[in-house]
Amino acid sequence: MSQQRLSYDGSAPGPGLARLIVVVVLAAFAGVYVLAAPFRTGETVRTVGTVALTVLVFASLLAWVLPRAARFRGVALATVQVLLAGLDVLAFGTSVGILAFAAGTLLLTSYALPALAVLAGAAVIAVLRAPGAAAAADAAITPVLGALVVYGLVRLADRVADLAAARPALTMAAVSRERLRIADELNTGIGRGLDAITAGSRRALDHPEEIDEVLRVARGSLADARAAAAGFRAMSLAPEAAAARALLAAAGIEAEVRTGHEEPLGSAGALLATVLREAVTEVVRQGTATRCVIETSERDGRVRLRVSNNGPPTAARGEEGLADAAARVEAAGGTLTTGLGADGRFAVEATIAATPRPVSLPDPTAYGLSVTLLAVVVAGFCVKALLQLSWGANLAVAVVGMALIAALQLRWAVDDRPRHRYALIAAQTLLSLAPVLWIGATWIGAVGFLAGTFLVALPIRIGAPLVAAAMAGTGAMSAALSLGPARIVNYTVSTLVTGLVVYGLVRLARLVRDLRAAGEELARAATVQERLRAARDLHDLLGHSLAAMLLKCELARRLGKVDPARARAELTEVVAMAEQARADLRAASGAGEPEMSLETEIESARSVLTAAGVETRVERGHGPLPGPAATVLSTVLREAVTNVLRHSSARHCVITTTSEAGLVTLTVENDGLDPRARRTPPGSGIGNLTTRLAAIDGTLTARPDGTGGFRLQAHVRPDAED
Repeated sequence: MSQQRLSYDGSAPGPGLARLIVVVVLAAFAGVYVLAAPFRTGETVRTVGTVALTVLVFASLLAWVLPRAARFRGVALATVQVLLAGLDVLAFGTSVGILAFAAGTLLLTSYALPALAVLAGAAVIAVLRAPGAAAAADAAITPVLGALVVYGLVRLADRVADLAAARPALTMAAVSRERLRIADELNTGIGRGLDAITAGSRRALDHPEEIDEVLRVARGSLADARAAAAGFRAMSLAPEAAAARALLAAAGIEAEVRTGHEEPLGSAGALLATVLREAVTEVVRQGTATRCVIETSERDGRVRLRVSNNGPPTAARGEEGLADAAARVEAAGGTLTTGLGADGRFAVEATIAATPRPVSLPDPTAYGLSVTLLAVVVAGFCVKALLQLSWGANLAVAVVGMALIAALQLRWAVDDRPRHRYALIAAQTLLSLAPVLWIGATWIGAVGFLAGTFLVALPIRIGAPLVAAAMAGTGAMSAALSLGPARIVNYTVSTLVTGLVVYGLVRLARLVRDLRAAGEELARAATVQERLRAARDLHDLLGHSLAAMLLKCELARRLGKVDPARARAELTEVVAMAEQARADLRAASGAGEPEMSLETEIESARSVLTAAGVETRVERGHGPLPGPAATVLSTVLREAVTNVLRHSSARHCVITTTSEAGLVTLTVENDGLDPRARRTPPGSGIGNLTTRLAAIDGTLTARPDGTGGFRLQAHVRPDAED
């Protein structure tokens, strides 16, 4: 799935491009009356007067187009524009079409009745000037269409600017909603558990029999925290894909990830993350593949994950580890299959319904209105052309031809790259040129729609020369039909103007649509990032606290009868840890920023490791640290201690801090690692710490030494944080 990535700020390229399109189209519109002046008046003075008034009318409209000229907007300028346009028409004989600028301005200023009055006046003047009913109707329709074009183009440019301005607010609103949802989830489950641990630990100080209940609640809360962290990470497949790539690379397998889905995925992501984890683990376990491809796609409301590799299939492949994942996928209404694909690779493929993504920008009707406006304008141009024909076979053919051209024109607004694009362009070219042979000059105006198609359907390097060719062809056909110089110029210039009007309306409609999509994508990405942040905080902060509380409760239970004083001291620490965990929970839910002291964390680490029977030595060599550096290093230490307890049988651990040349280093070394043990898939802890350190330009290394030891080092430059 390819997506157009847009990056709009308050000015260019989105709003800036939109306003540039409007200025160019309206300038071309005004240019028709400027170029027609010499042919109409025949006098230099009258020509100069017409050109000057037309330019002033156009210039006054720019106050409603350009933000920097917004201070000039108002009733006074609109009134002046109406007077200038009226003078141009009445005194110099300019076409009533110039009144479209004045009527459009009045509509933009929310004066609908005066705008209707101007259009009615234009119709009266057209009737008085025109030699026949058809010509009068044609002249009367022109200012109406022009007013709609002016109003529509400017309003569409405003919608583009509004949508661009709404992006930050939308993103913040999405993050705020996600924080409220996260806070509700965490406080309902884990928050109540922490309260129960605190209350139970206090009761156990005097009633040791209560410690079993505290242990039960602590185990449940720790399981809830880990499940919540996994659930938050599962909103996006990106972390799991990154972990999979790292695992494959460590096993010497070339990995390629092709992403074709939208984030966040919600519950669907959780299931697909499980499938991905199990599939990649199986590839590594088999040890026969040299290349693995991870692909995702999304279509018709379903998300598909495919993990393929070039290793030879075996009977056991897909049976171990994937059975539970397959059952969960099928229970959710999805499918999971394994076997050889059409490309000869063994593949695991899972498909599941996508979770609804309730993220949207304001003004959802803007794109629909833009397409409707385009349809009205195209229909108006078609009616203008048909009015020039008399009743008969030619009229029937013309109606069918114009309907087909209008349908083709609207197709480009709703589909940038339709199938058989060049065939559609060829069909419109034929419809625009061939009828001239039997309908005559009246059909020449259809070439303007063709020029618009060239601009919207083809790259500018191809479209622009074709528009020039269309204009030249229009002039040649007009001359071949023995039209006068004024009509030849009018048809030639009108081809460009009609093409630009169509281009402007279609391009702005696409900008509205694409900007909406970009804003929604940004909000979805912000939602994913917020949940990933919550997952990191749960894992790094709260997970450690709960694990430490569980350990100390176990120790207090064992010491209850042999050393009651020591047991009370351990329970007192549990109460303090529970209170700190409450603060960690607020940070994880986005209600506050975690503030941690490295000194306090070192003492806590010593206490937890000692309680677990690990001999711990601490060597401090750092000075005072600013808040961000202290918090990140404290988080690193928490994760390191958790890994020592969970992933080793350590008997000794050394925690060291140093400060040299402005570089502060935290080192945690432990023994108890079996150098012959099979490498397991990486967890999220190291990735979380790398992300946190990178945010303050820090680095992290963590690796076994090959002799049963493990070393983790974090480096930060506190002085560089500002």
